[in-house]
Amino acid sequence: MSSSSIEYQKKDLPDKIRLAGFALLAAGLLLVIAGYLVNPARAAFNNIIGFSFLVSIAVGSLFYVAIEYLSGAVWSTPFRRIGEFLSSIIYLLPLLLIPLLLNVDKIFHWTHPDPADKTLVGKAPYLNVSFFVIRVIAFIVIWALFHFLIARNSKKQDSKQDSSLTAKNIKISAVFMPFFTLTISFTAIDWLMSLEPHWFSTIFGVYYFSGTVLAALAAATIFIILLNENGYLIKGIHSDSYYSLGALLFAFTNFWAYIAFSQFLLIWYANLPEETFWFLARWEGGWKFISVGLIIVKFLIPYIGLLSQPSKMNPKRLLAMAGVILFAHYYDLYWLVMPNYGKGEIIFSWNEFGFPLLCAGIIILAVFYKSKKENIIPIGDPKLKRGIDFRL
Repeated sequence: MSSSSIEYQKKDLPDKIRLAGFALLAAGLLLVIAGYLVNPARAAFNNIIGFSFLVSIAVGSLFYVAIEYLSGAVWSTPFRRIGEFLSSIIYLLPLLLIPLLLNVDKIFHWTHPDPADKTLVGKAPYLNVSFFVIRVIAFIVIWALFHFLIARNSKKQDSKQDSSLTAKNIKISAVFMPFFTLTISFTAIDWLMSLEPHWFSTIFGVYYFSGTVLAALAAATIFIILLNENGYLIKGIHSDSYYSLGALLFAFTNFWAYIAFSQFLLIWYANLPEETFWFLARWEGGWKFISVGLIIVKFLIPYIGLLSQPSKMNPKRLLAMAGVILFAHYYDLYWLVMPNYGKGEIIFSWNEFGFPLLCAGIIILAVFYKSKKENIIPIGDPKLKRGIDFRL
């Protein structure tokens, strides 16, 4: 059966979702503005967390869209448009980037290095403001270009029912992959690792990659379940498709834990002062509780919660675990960033609530407004019928 014979009636999302999105956006924006007025440096560090989080959701979602095209996956076809909606957040990244660039001297030690510091002098050809700004702008332009090309072809297919558009997106996705690998790794190095420019880790880019794809999948899972369970997608989607979402969440939870432990083990075993000090800063004072909490929230809870096969197919359990994973990624970014500001003290008060609320509002509103303009499922995709009928 062709996709053209599938009965699909577009339903607009309720207006209360838009109102909730604007409420979160407004509350977050007020707290962010207040934070920048009271303590610009602290607000800028929180801004890095918010920016890195949105990059994860947006670019990670584009990665999943590209992976579906490259792998020829069937089960995820009815859900692919959610990934396209979430990746459209790429166009909104400059909103969080601009205040960061205006405060870059308050964040990065390498912007005003000591001439006697040989490490920073040696890294100056890479760690300098001009090249830094060029890189981040170039990365966003690259992400936006690939999103535009893939989403344009996907949208055209709704009306043209042309399978050649799928072939075009497969080629575009193949070109995107090496760009994704490089840009997401250098984003981690630029915005997170260079907060402490004397420290280095050859696995740090993979660490951020693992958290990125896990967070993007968790965000997509939340929207997929809420939309499908409330009848906004399409009839006939089986719980086997939920199982595939749960299996991916479980797999990347284990992958993140493997990368995180590998990074720690190699540094601990080598016991080099120029490497170990970074972890010691996260094991002093109250930060040791934050570090233990990260293991519990980002690994143990989702691991146990998604271990059994029934749990991967239960929409309520899957929704809860996706929420935990999404929260855990923000927690992880807080653990990566704030010790560089606090210098041994746990930093947490009302200042830290602004960007999470702002990001939540942006994500909700992006999906809401994209869903009003476009179909929530790719009705012209030749794999759609097989995706609806998918069984393990």
